[in-house]
Amino acid sequence: MHGQARIQARKVKNAKAFWLKQLHTWHWVSSAVSLIGLLLFAFTGITLNHAADVEGAPQTIEKSVTLPTGLLKQIAPDSLPDAKKPLPPPIAAWIERETGQSGKGDAEWSADDIYLPLPRPGGDGWVSIDRASGDVTSESTSRGWISYLNDLHKGRNAGSAWSWFIDIFAIACFLFALTGLLLLYLHAKRRPSTWPLVAAGLAIPAIIAIIFIH
Repeated sequence: MHGQARIQARKVKNAKAFWLKQLHTWHWVSSAVSLIGLLLFAFTGITLNHAADVEGAPQTIEKSVTLPTGLLKQIAPDSLPDAKKPLPPPIAAWIERETGQSGKGDAEWSADDIYLPLPRPGGDGWVSIDRASGDVTSESTSRGWISYLNDLHKGRNAGSAWSWFIDIFAIACFLFALTGLLLLYLHAKRRPSTWPLVAAGLAIPAIIAIIFIH
């Protein structure tokens, strides 16, 4: 009986050691994956909280050009209803070459003109084409690299690839926090300040929200 008890105790000990090793592995892997993102989002959390103090003055560049006759024929005025669709590829390539702005994306077509909005992180832009005369007007605005990072923090106009990154980063952060909580639980007996600190981390923002936010 004593031999069986020792074997059972050894199995329990080995199982605990296995899961503790798994927790440490998942904790350090998730922390490594999310490290740079955490630094970025922590920094931009500060810059967003003080956006009025740190963001620079916007710089705007305007350009005016005229669409060649051969390309103008591709967008001649018609009686079709207003629509939202991309520019023809040759015109999009010409726009990018002549104005320095992307000609890609869904443009707003009306009977008289075409308007292509070009929002992006840290700035904005647009291209307008007169369908009768071929006059092209473009405007590009840059608000600086801090605004760029702030917009990445919010996922503003950053595209689907960045949206996927935010989701993966959030999962990594969740695993990092969850495994950290489980490790805290396993080591709490040897660290008496563990749960008071965790409780403070919950209580401080809750108190601020209840008392100071209206």
